[in-house]
Amino acid sequence: MTALHDDVSDDLAPIDDPDERPGSGSGDDGRPPSDGDGGGGGGRGGRRRRRPIDKGLVVVSLIIGFGLFLVLRGLSVGISGDDRVPLPELIEEVDPVPEAVQVPNQTRVFVDLASGYTGVLVIDGIEIETVSIRDLAEVQSVGPGQQLDLPPVTVYEGGNNTLTFVPNEDALITEFTTGEHRAQVIYWEEEVGRQRARSFSWTFNVV
Repeated sequence: MTALHDDVSDDLAPIDDPDERPGSGSGDDGRPPSDGDGGGGGGRGGRRRRRPIDKGLVVVSLIIGFGLFLVLRGLSVGISGDDRVPLPELIEEVDPVPEAVQVPNQTRVFVDLASGYTGVLVIDGIEIETVSIRDLAEVQSVGPGQQLDLPPVTVYEGGNNTLTFVPNEDALITEFTTGEHRAQVIYWEEEVGRQRARSFSWTFNVV
C-alpha cells in the first residue's frame, strides 16, 4: 500500500498559487498594471470606440436650420428690400418693395422715376390726386428754411422725379389695413403727355 501511494503522489503536479503566477494581477515589479501598460483597450495603444451617429438628431438639426433660414429670408424680404420682381427700366425704385411682407400700416408709397418723367399713383384701385411741390411752394409763399404744408395727396418732386403718398386721416386712404394691397404707378414723359403713358403694378402685405 505504501508503494502505490508514492506512485500516485509522483504523478500529480503541484498546484501553483495564483498569486505567484507572473502577470496575474500585478506587473513585473509587483504593481498593478496601469492603463498605459497596453493591457486593455483604453490605453494609448488601444482603439477608442466611436459613438454611432444619431440619424434622428441629424434630421432634427437640418429641419431647425432650414426653418431658421426661412424666417431670416422672410425678414430680409420684408425689411431689407430684396426685390424679387424686376422693375421697368424707367423706374429706379419703389417703396414698399414688390411682394414685401412686413409693411407697417402707415407706410408711404414711393416711386422714383427716370429723369424727365412724371406720373400718378393708383392704390387699391383709387387714383390719388397729384400735386407738384413746386406749385405748392408758389402758392404757400414759403421762405428759405421754412417747410411746406403738404396736402393729403401724392406729392410730385420734379427735381428728383419722385411720387410720394403717405396715408393720413385727411387722405382718401387713411391707413393700410392688414393684408395684401396693390399699388400702381402710371407714368409718362413730361414732354409727351399722359396719352403715351405706361404703367407698373406691384403688391405688398401689411402686418
